[in-house]
Amino acid sequence: MPCLRENLYFLNRTMKKPKKRTIDKNSPEWVPADKKNSVEFTTNIMPGVSSTTADLKSSHNQKISIRRQVKKRPALYVDDYVNGILTRERSILARAITLIESNSWQHQSQAQEILTKLMPYTGNSIRIGITGVPGAGKSSFIEAFGLYLLEQGHRVAVLAIDPSSAISGGSILGDKTRMEKLGTHPNAFIRPSPASGALGGVARKTRETLLVCEASGFDVVLVETVGVGQSEITVRSLVDFFLLLQIAGGGDELQGIKKGVMEIADALVVNKADGDNKAKAEVAKQGFATALHYMMPHTNGWQTRAFTCSAVTGEGIANVWRVIEKFKGITTANNVFAERRRSQARQWMRAIVEDYLQSLFYKDENIQKILPQLENAVMAGKIPATTAAQQLVDAFEKQREK
Repeated sequence: MPCLRENLYFLNRTMKKPKKRTIDKNSPEWVPADKKNSVEFTTNIMPGVSSTTADLKSSHNQKISIRRQVKKRPALYVDDYVNGILTRERSILARAITLIESNSWQHQSQAQEILTKLMPYTGNSIRIGITGVPGAGKSSFIEAFGLYLLEQGHRVAVLAIDPSSAISGGSILGDKTRMEKLGTHPNAFIRPSPASGALGGVARKTRETLLVCEASGFDVVLVETVGVGQSEITVRSLVDFFLLLQIAGGGDELQGIKKGVMEIADALVVNKADGDNKAKAEVAKQGFATALHYMMPHTNGWQTRAFTCSAVTGEGIANVWRVIEKFKGITTANNVFAERRRSQARQWMRAIVEDYLQSLFYKDENIQKILPQLENAVMAGKIPATTAAQQLVDAFEKQREK
């Protein structure tokens, strides 16, 4: 036993005890002590927040104080909006359009007052609707066309209608990012709007937005639609000139006729006529020209023709504008231009009334009670749709009479 004790005592004396490490509060503990200031280890630890109740209350009060210091945008009155739009203040123009697009009845009431005061300053632009088959390069064409118009001294507004999701109602609103050069020009204004399920992708408030842009001094307003086929006829009620973009190899003549869009177009332009695709574009133009030859022109006194252009090289862009100027000159002389706008105003008014009555009908409490039963009966084949519709109308009229 004494021998064992002596051995243990000897071992304890000969073993080197580890040196006590000094902890650097600003460096992780895994950093070697001799490399504290080395560029190999540049990681530092920031001191944490104290968890005491007093400190937490102080931090919370400080955040509230910061939030209170953030200035909110001042509320604008009707005259503020009107004056800002007429003096071409882009921020107020954007806020006015947001007001118009709002579904709040307070905002709608204020928007109508603004529009009423702006009406004398509207109508001084050429309204151009642009649609096309998927992949036709609508955004690229609009940017090239818009930049050309800016060079000619015009002020250009682009109302780019984005398709809304049928499931979520969401919209990408990416047209502004696809028109970088046009979007940053001081004399251009791009407003992407969700289609919100409206026919042909034309946003519910596009008409009012168009009028506000005119009052703000934009003499060319381009309306880019979703481009989904026959429903694009809706855009015809918004614009003076309707332009259809096509591409080579996008379908034969009969397919274009089936879509019905060619029948309402004032000009057909085959885009992407550049490089190896230029010859194909010329062939496609001839094919579309043949198809147009057998169609009745949509505008009295005007013959719809086919053209080619390239949004990449700019070739043919100036010619498109010359065609539009010629169209305006001819239709102004024969009074078709003014008559079309009067007819559009009447159609817009009736459309608003129809939307209001439809909303009033389906919001009626009595209709909401009996509608599911009648819908199920129609789907089950128990009663005709006409009978169910008549019962709904009768119930609505009785409710109105009370």
